Amino acid sequence: MDDLLGKFYKAFNELDAEAMASCYHDDIVFEDPAFGVLKGERVKNMWRMLCRSQKDKDFKVVFYDIQANENSGDAKWEAFYTFSKTGRKVHNKIAAHFEFKDGKISKHTDDFNLHHWAKQALGFKGLLLGGTGFFKKKLNKQTNYLLTKSEETL
Repeated sequence: MDDLLGKFYKAFNELDAEAMASCYHDDIVFEDPAFGVLKGERVKNMWRMLCRSQKDKDFKVVFYDIQANENSGDAKWEAFYTFSKTGRKVHNKIAAHFEFKDGKISKHTDDFNLHHWAKQALGFKGLLLGGTGFFKKKLNKQTNYLLTKSEETL
């Protein structure tokens, strides 16, 4: 399954959302601090939205420490980009955990320090609020709203 995860992250670095989606099982469950829990086609659409939003921008993904067997796997990855709402540079470090079913990713959990991300992306406001439950809830609501809106044009 190392190859599957390598394919997934290589596609991400190339902003190839369809190649990323092809790595996922139809019953995929995804979770991270920014979006919360997503399921099925909505997970694939999240990557489509994110990849589309980064086209022609300074986006880069670096992945490493991939370890996997036929049931589960882990990877570390880092994203480098400019947050479009503020123009601030972000370097986010993520630990990913995967579960596999039928040779595809069936569960994908990304974990990162939301407070650290918010400080980078939002500056002083992120420093003050980024570590709160209120901020996480508001961010989840906003990202899911953007995803729903994006799905209308996919």
